[in-house]
Amino acid sequence: MAGKKQFDMDVVLDAAMVQFWRAGYADTSLDDLSKATGLNRSSIYSSLGDKDSLYLRCLDRYATRYGERYEQALSKAADDPLRAIREFFEVTLNRIADPGVPDGCLVAQTAMAIPVLSPDIAARATEALGLQRARLRTALRAAKVADADDFAVHLAAVNQSLAVMSRAGTSPKQLRAIVDVSLNALSQKRN
Repeated sequence: MAGKKQFDMDVVLDAAMVQFWRAGYADTSLDDLSKATGLNRSSIYSSLGDKDSLYLRCLDRYATRYGERYEQALSKAADDPLRAIREFFEVTLNRIADPGVPDGCLVAQTAMAIPVLSPDIAARATEALGLQRARLRTALRAAKVADADDFAVHLAAVNQSLAVMSRAGTSPKQLRAIVDVSLNALSQKRN
């Protein structure tokens, strides 16, 4: 169509997601999004919606991308729960170590900013955190782990803290030590 700028929606959404991930919602301006995506302001609004709408799309994209990896890691928890939980944490540790993405976690970053975010974004972040706990709870129950519900909350909290701590400069060795402590505690709770 003449006069219409064509672009790859996946590339644009990934660029916007990384910008939000790097700087956070509040510190990402429309000019930042324009630079990151290569779209002008009017194209952003007409193609992607307002800043809140775009952020929600990016948060969903992020949660889906990494959520699928967490699902895969936990899929064999009934057979080998410790290995499944270790692989669950590896998803996070590999993301943290990936030089192609910002440090930390977009969901954790969003959760920490809930007091200043719109109710829709706050609800979506809370939902994403709840989904992670639910995945863990399901896997731990399938493995017949004692106190599965409490451990799911604990492991989800540890997972989010890994992302926060990595952003604060904690070394990969220290992050792995944190995982090992949680796995050791979990190994003592098997039925």
